[in-house]
Amino acid sequence: MSILDSFKLDGKLALVTGASIGLGQAMAIALAEAGADVVCHCHFEGEAEETCAAIEKLGRRTFSVSGDMSDKGVPKRLIDETIERFGRIDVLINNAGIIRRAPAVDFSEEDWSTVLEVNLSSVFRLSQAAGKKMIEQGAGKIVNIASLLSFQGGITVPAYTASKSGAAGLTKAFANEWAKFNINVNAIAPGYMATNNTSALRADETRNQQILERIPAGRWGNADDLAGAAVFLSSKASDYLQGHILVVDGGWMAR
Repeated sequence: MSILDSFKLDGKLALVTGASIGLGQAMAIALAEAGADVVCHCHFEGEAEETCAAIEKLGRRTFSVSGDMSDKGVPKRLIDETIERFGRIDVLINNAGIIRRAPAVDFSEEDWSTVLEVNLSSVFRLSQAAGKKMIEQGAGKIVNIASLLSFQGGITVPAYTASKSGAAGLTKAFANEWAKFNINVNAIAPGYMATNNTSALRADETRNQQILERIPAGRWGNADDLAGAAVFLSSKASDYLQGHILVVDGGWMAR
């Protein structure tokens, strides 16, 4: 097998959460380009149609599943629907996430609970359900989407920071338990990406400039910047990588 062959995902079945737009959409399409069939999750039914159409155009099998990740029953249902349709799950990318902004002294209990449920608890529930099937299969790849705020505190985003720090911790905890079953659990920590979640920051001229001055690459990241990392961590090329948080940030953490 050549090194390029080790990045191929032919015959693999992936589930990507939050795949209707942005980072999730780009990663879902990238996995399909590498050969995988891809199940695309979205919050509301029909939102992932564009992503599914792009995947079908590549000649891959796909369908969409929907559900609110703050609902405790949704994660297991998504895994069950995926397995019922395709009989297996080889790759899980836990991308779905939300952010709420407010000073810590004013942060509401409702926002705290919602962000933690979507960004952290759903990652646990999805990974747990997928992990059971992967152990049965004897192999699997789980890729969590962490953040720079898995390492830093941020400002006015206490719940998001807590959830992404927790996602990094879960990545290591699952990796420790499941490596012996040939299951790789790793994470990607995107830097400042041009997505809906960062629209408020980019609209603030002063804050936008402060961020750009800190990034050695001199630009915000875009969704396609995560494509290579997602394929790598989903493929045989990463078979000896466990519990790693791969930072894709244009150099932010290096400065």
